[in-house]
Amino acid sequence: CGDSGDEKQDSSWDKCDFETSLCKALPEFNLQPGWIRRNGQSGMGPPYSDHNGNESAYFLSLSSEMQSSSAALRTNVFLPTDEEHLCQIRFHYWVSQMSGALMVGLQKHSEETLTNIWQVSGEQRNQWNVNTITISSTEKYEV
Repeated sequence: CGDSGDEKQDSSWDKCDFETSLCKALPEFNLQPGWIRRNGQSGMGPPYSDHNGNESAYFLSLSSEMQSSSAALRTNVFLPTDEEHLCQIRFHYWVSQMSGALMVGLQKHSEETLTNIWQVSGEQRNQWNVNTITISSTEKYEV
């Protein structure tokens, strides 16, 4: 359901809100240049709050100095999925003054290439959006 009330919240379910760190799924050393952890009170321009309207809540943002062609975030390694163990990644994103694309990719450990599994470009500017991706992989992978 829309409020995630049907989500099973047990020891295998992780929620990431960036309030104290980068979450277990996003290790500190994988925060590549260009990404910063900030909140709406940072004086850096929009967004001025998180997706819930909280001005003091933290989120990840691309630095305004980031002028290179790309910046990436990479998760820790996830174990293979099966019928009983699925991986769903739900994320909120803000698109502002974007001329490129925001992409989510999947890299299986047996492959050297990253497969694009979701993408958005230059639409719905200056508002928070949400997306949920369900991942199925018979081997270890990173997102």
